[in-house]
Amino acid sequence: MEFHGKTVEEAIENGLKTLGVAREDVEVTVLDEGKKKLFGSIPAKVELVIKENLTDGQRAVKFLEGLFPLIGSEAHPVLGSEEEKIVIELEGETKGIIGRRGEVIDAVQVLAGAVANTGRKEYKRVVVDCGGYREEREETLKNLALKLAAKAVRTGKRVRLEPMNPYERRIIHSALLNSEEVTTRSEGKEPARFVVITPKNMKPFEKRDGRGGKRDGRDRDGRGRGRGERGDRKPHGKREFPQEDTPESSGTRFSSGTTPGYKKGGFSGFFGTYLGKEEEEEVTPVTKNELTMSENDPSETPSEE
Repeated sequence: MEFHGKTVEEAIENGLKTLGVAREDVEVTVLDEGKKKLFGSIPAKVELVIKENLTDGQRAVKFLEGLFPLIGSEAHPVLGSEEEKIVIELEGETKGIIGRRGEVIDAVQVLAGAVANTGRKEYKRVVVDCGGYREEREETLKNLALKLAAKAVRTGKRVRLEPMNPYERRIIHSALLNSEEVTTRSEGKEPARFVVITPKNMKPFEKRDGRGGKRDGRDRDGRGRGRGERGDRKPHGKREFPQEDTPESSGTRFSSGTTPGYKKGGFSGFFGTYLGKEEEEEVTPVTKNELTMSENDPSETPSEE
């Protein structure tokens, strides 16, 4: 409808009063901004069109009606309830609309939820269903949760499920919420976030030393291999140094058997830096890295399902 006024704003106000609606409920088109002349003036003229007043669910349905032709689907969305949650049922030709493990219909549900909650202060859940798929999937996930919980209790180890969307993870958590044997939590980041089932009788993880023995200070033969022990290693030979005021202490090298005071198997006849090969058996020191290497075993990794 067209409305007039001395100014554009006045013309709009006149139209809103006549229609009995708020400014945000109409679309305004200015037809003439009006002009002031020496003798009189030309009034401003606007056109007001009442916007289509849609509910949150209706907006989502209208969005899907435009989406499906773009993705090659002939599914027809029908709005169900809008009370606690918005339920949209897909009817007609729905081939391929569910996808592998519900990937397609889950994506459609996310988009519909985004549209329905535009402008809302509190999020309202949106469910897009097709031929009872959601109910069947929920039952499947509940059975899976109970089965894997039993496995976790039987093995005493954590069980990790495959990545799921928030809706399906919520089903797993709800199915085991009152369990006295296991607890659940979500780990990882979207879109690869997953549920981990942890048994309350979880066995303590026994770290290994990398050689098949347990980290109890002894190896498989029962011999001590702790930090303060070296097992059966041969003790390092004791060197005998020359006394003061002897030819050996002068820094001069002597040959074996010709120098007074020289002892075979003891002092080499040269006191100072020696870069040659030692004749005695060398003892390789245990480095700090080697001592702590076995402590750096990765923590227990949950079993894959």
